[in-house]
Amino acid sequence: FVHIPGLKVVFPSTPTDVRGLLWSSIYDDNPVVFFEHRTLYGIKEEVPEELEPIPLGKARVHREGDDVTVIATGRLVHEALAAATDAENDGVSVEVVDPRTLQPLDEEALIASVKKTNRCVVAHEAVTRMGFGAEVAAIVQHGAFDWLDAPIERVGAKFTPLPFAPVMEEWCVPHAKDVLEAINKTLARNT
Repeated sequence: FVHIPGLKVVFPSTPTDVRGLLWSSIYDDNPVVFFEHRTLYGIKEEVPEELEPIPLGKARVHREGDDVTVIATGRLVHEALAAATDAENDGVSVEVVDPRTLQPLDEEALIASVKKTNRCVVAHEAVTRMGFGAEVAAIVQHGAFDWLDAPIERVGAKFTPLPFAPVMEEWCVPHAKDVLEAINKTLARNT
């Protein structure tokens, strides 16, 4: 849906973001597609008592870091945060950025983060080929090319139809270990 002109696409990853972005989506003058990931329904967190609308097109930095930027969407935000914690144990400082709104995309925030860390991993649940993550990688490559110290790594589902069986689905979709592997791979490479 992100390639349809005039359509806004929202994909929150936390209860606070759901609340603020849903409010903004309802009152936006344009058509908005609002995605919710079913595996995030069980996440609990304190939300502000007073409603705070979140502007569409504004990314959120979940975790500050200096060595590598992980741009993640939906469920993969939580996987990226887990991977960032594991990487921290090895002395690696990971910044995790959640676009929250896929269209319009906060390109400035993503590029600014990559210019700060000089490395980038794009993590999303779709397959890596020809998808949203590839477009994000292209945007970052174009906007931060001179700052990149290594090629952009992408994390996504295996290139296969998603199985119905939960065990097989778990095999197909990316997890924190996949994000951590991409973090380590981009840190090991130099241009």
